[in-house]
Amino acid sequence: MRPSSPWVVLFASTLAVSLCAAPPAHAGHEFPFYPSYYPQEITLSVLAPDAAPAKFADGSLHAYAGADPFAGRPLPPAVTRVESLGSYVVVTLNPALPTSGDAGRRCLAAQAVVGSLQPASGYRASPYPVTPYHPDYLQHADLAAAASAGGGATWDGPPLRVRAGDAEAARLVPASERAAGPEWDATVGIVQVSPMWTEAALGPNGGVGAPWLKMGWHHAYLVLRDSIGDATARQRADSIHERLKAGASMPERDRLTLERELVSTLRAGCERTIAGYRLRTEPLNADYSGGVENAGYDAQAGLGSAIFPRTVKLKDFPWNGWLTVGVPEPAAAAWNPVTGFTDPTGRLLWLGLGDPAFFPSPHGTGWVANRVTVASVELGAPTVPVPEDALAFEPGSGAPKKVGPGRQAGARVVYRVLASRFHDQTKLELADLLYALGLAWRSQDPAVLRATARTRESLVALRLLRTETDVLAFGEDKLTYEVPIVEVYVDRAVAASPDGAALAAPPWTTVPWPVLALSEEAAARGLAALSRESAEARGLPWLDLVRDTALVSRLRGIVDELAARAYVPGALAGFVTPAEAKARWEALRAFHAASGHFLVTNGPYRLTSWSERTSVLQVFRDLSYPRGLGVFNGHVFPIRAFVTASEAHGDELVLKAEIERVDRFGREYRIVREPFVKRVVEQDRRSLPVAHYVAIGPDTGVAAAGAVEANDPGEFHVDLRALDRPGHYLILVALTIDDNRTELPVKAIPWTR
Repeated sequence: MRPSSPWVVLFASTLAVSLCAAPPAHAGHEFPFYPSYYPQEITLSVLAPDAAPAKFADGSLHAYAGADPFAGRPLPPAVTRVESLGSYVVVTLNPALPTSGDAGRRCLAAQAVVGSLQPASGYRASPYPVTPYHPDYLQHADLAAAASAGGGATWDGPPLRVRAGDAEAARLVPASERAAGPEWDATVGIVQVSPMWTEAALGPNGGVGAPWLKMGWHHAYLVLRDSIGDATARQRADSIHERLKAGASMPERDRLTLERELVSTLRAGCERTIAGYRLRTEPLNADYSGGVENAGYDAQAGLGSAIFPRTVKLKDFPWNGWLTVGVPEPAAAAWNPVTGFTDPTGRLLWLGLGDPAFFPSPHGTGWVANRVTVASVELGAPTVPVPEDALAFEPGSGAPKKVGPGRQAGARVVYRVLASRFHDQTKLELADLLYALGLAWRSQDPAVLRATARTRESLVALRLLRTETDVLAFGEDKLTYEVPIVEVYVDRAVAASPDGAALAAPPWTTVPWPVLALSEEAAARGLAALSRESAEARGLPWLDLVRDTALVSRLRGIVDELAARAYVPGALAGFVTPAEAKARWEALRAFHAASGHFLVTNGPYRLTSWSERTSVLQVFRDLSYPRGLGVFNGHVFPIRAFVTASEAHGDELVLKAEIERVDRFGREYRIVREPFVKRVVEQDRRSLPVAHYVAIGPDTGVAAAGAVEANDPGEFHVDLRALDRPGHYLILVALTIDDNRTELPVKAIPWTR
């Protein structure tokens, strides 16, 4: 379901220029580039769900993230919803069930419970763990259809006594089948999806999580693995999962076959079974004048995602305006950029304050470049030599040292770093990047070590190649951006694909080095711990750079001391002079004096006020900020394309299609579906559909897979010559536009060789 909100594309919407340092020259008229995003102010307000409808009614609330206060009742005319994958519904059999030793009988019992569940708002019966809200649904579509069709046999044992794990699950269990006493045969439970990946998606200081975090095969493993009773099957699942995570170089058809095999292995024993999934619904104020539009959301995280604050705008303002977002729970986790902001409310706050290097594609398979862009990727054949003067990080100290001769890597990735000023008016420099990356080798905090394990395993060395200058000109007005060009060498284990190599260790930080150094100094002096885990183990507060007033006061004293000493952390010796360090500490001190906290970032918004129930973010309209209005608008509508006809021409499958487009008029829009003609839409390559296909062989393995673009006037020719073995095949085909894969329309086409 799409949000019923208009989408306004402003004149600045196509700007995606690199970064900054110099102020513009003005020619006496409004400057046409607006850095940062639409609202000038965002307020996060903690509201109980039953209090939110009144706020929507009087226009003081624009969105409610994380819950639906209108659940179970009709929406008011001026309110709309967005839908995303909220949770799995799972059925877990009692290990003491008399039939527990017979996998066939177990599966019949589980199917009986699954089939008995009653309809409920937002629940979709789908007994397969890879859903249409997962980006890897295409290669599982036939297995998902078979699971939904069920088998011929039915449960013929005694009535099953079913208990509900919580109130949400209780709505699905018919009263006639609920366990009346302590004896039970099966439990129906709810497993939330977003906690499986959202915390890991953004690493310390704006880093990047693993590329497979949103995949259905990974979620299936997390939900079903621990319930497998057979040790051999469990070991097999572990082995396949590790191979898929490692990204080892293998043909795509082999990788897709492994994904299917993993899910089949996880489902085989039926100790725990996926019954279906529940959708999360979140309301938006769509009032013609006082509402919002252009609200991006994630297929699995909804409004609690990086795309939402980067696209949403108020209808009455081309830019600016005061946005209020309700949340059901106050922020519980500490506010620190290393291991904090782990609860849903804090995470949404951090996604406005901080800028990740990449963020997960809201509706696709990849990651969206945000503050670094990939200029090139060179994969090793078999290895790439590493220059002697490239820098690697010393274990223990995290100090960057020259690697010397003889080092090799699996890939070389060249990044353009979209640097800008921090909120304390200092500029991102190489020292900030080095200090942030070095944390992975410097910290001994167990939570930090886990969060940065992929960096340590992946990063071989890096080197600043040069700093380029980009100029954005509007007549006489000019913006000048200094763009560091950084090359990164990564280990062969993560270099199986360009995307895997690029996401392994991007050179980025969203906070300046003094903030990290201050945080580490607090931990070293026993004032606080970086993570919740260490705080509990050491009996210390969890480091909070904003709300712990006693700690913030002591941190101010440390900053005064370090500024007086012109303190340079050991890991930056030779990269920062005492004079430069003194200037950075003094800038941090001035920021605290003005704001009352130490949470300095280079993100699109800065924190200006906070209380237990309200936090206010004001836009950072600094012209050094490299992203402007409309940059991410292409992710607002996950428009689709449909295969409407297919014909076999020898060894080719020829497809014809219809596509969706957004038709805007005033403050309204509609999605129009029409025949695809390539020349009509090819001016914008992102709007061109791409045909993805997966050929399932007679042995149910993947025999071929690939993607093709359309020829003129708009046909897709899928080459099936690789299917050289006689037999019956099933060709799974889906069309994507700009890699949007939410509720992907998959067409299954039989093919006989």
